[in-house]
Amino acid sequence: MCGIAGIYSVRGAVEKRDLLDMRDALTHRGPDDAGIWINKENNLGLAHRRLSIIDLSNAAHQPMTNEDESLMLVFNGEIYNFKELRKVLQEKGYRFKSGSDTEVVIHAYAEWGTASIEKLNGMFALALYDRNRNCLLLARDRFGEKPLYYYRHNGCFIFSSELKAM
Repeated sequence: MCGIAGIYSVRGAVEKRDLLDMRDALTHRGPDDAGIWINKENNLGLAHRRLSIIDLSNAAHQPMTNEDESLMLVFNGEIYNFKELRKVLQEKGYRFKSGSDTEVVIHAYAEWGTASIEKLNGMFALALYDRNRNCLLLARDRFGEKPLYYYRHNGCFIFSSELKAM
């Protein structure tokens, strides 16, 4: 179990303290690692609490970006078919720095866009920011096994794995 959270604002800057508070409210979901990221425009922030299961190394730290930093991902869950997807992506030329399913998700999106979500077999909730498209994608598994709550009001959109973080 991990925890994800984020803030998108059209009215002003995302405050680092708010993002840290949201992330730290999820500490019990991921005591092994924590991270935040705020974009250069300062209107989007992503936060993550990590419970290390598949790849215990720092290479699987989140938020995770791809090589050119055009994609940023926070992910909670497990992709059961990540080894098969990883093999397909390697055959297409993608290189991996970690053994994590999170890195497979980010490269799958780079290859197949939003259609990549349908290829994921598992339990998950994720938020992926695509800088080139200026788009924030939130998705979760078909059965909603991994929670993902969101709220929109007054030009602000927030989301989290748990309501108390919001």
